[in-house]
Amino acid sequence: MEFAEIITLLANTGGPEFTLQGMWEQMGILAKIVMIMLLLMFVFSLMLMIERSRVYSRAKRQSISYIMLLRNFLQERKLEEAVAAVQQHGDSPLAKVVGAGMSEYIKGMEALQEEGPEDVGDFDLVDAVNRQLERAKERETHNLKRGLTALATIGSTAVFIGLFGTVVGVINSFQGLSSDGGGGLSSVAGGISEALVATAVGLSVAIPAVVAFNSFNSRIEGFQIDMNDVASEFIDYVLKEGRY
Repeated sequence: MEFAEIITLLANTGGPEFTLQGMWEQMGILAKIVMIMLLLMFVFSLMLMIERSRVYSRAKRQSISYIMLLRNFLQERKLEEAVAAVQQHGDSPLAKVVGAGMSEYIKGMEALQEEGPEDVGDFDLVDAVNRQLERAKERETHNLKRGLTALATIGSTAVFIGLFGTVVGVINSFQGLSSDGGGGLSSVAGGISEALVATAVGLSVAIPAVVAFNSFNSRIEGFQIDMNDVASEFIDYVLKEGRY
């Protein structure tokens, strides 16, 4: 018997109505718990995807804006203005990284000018700025990855939760056959519908979560490349200044 014929027979058995409400009414308590869990996971992952998309969009837009300003500031040696501009680009990880390095550079320059190179001992300004840049990059990378662990967890577990619902549906099907004494397809229609719906919903939750996770990771890698490039350029600027 072909699959289409099976579906036709199921629809004409006089069993449970094949609508969302009809299938929900036929589901057992375990199947309903599975569906509620999947629904909550879908809502949470959707909210997370929207929030991360907005964060990355603002970060990209503000990073481009800050880079355009930074070039002029460095050419004119207006480091204080460059640090102040970071406050106006608070959603840009690139601006925060460069701002942290510039702040350390300004403090180090002030220490050398006030105390003198002999008084500050073995203080290495370039090394201090580089360490500050590395700390800022790690902090901003962590902020960019916020929520992605939850998204990956949903993407990897929703399928298995859906499969659990499938198993529950199959068990209900066998129970229906047992209680009806082998009463035909009408006795297993409810269990089969539970199994099919649970699998479909699990996949519907998992697939968008996995796609979004991979897409967001790719965008984070782009931000990391940009942060590394700008940090290296600022270190070159410090070295060219030669005042340390």
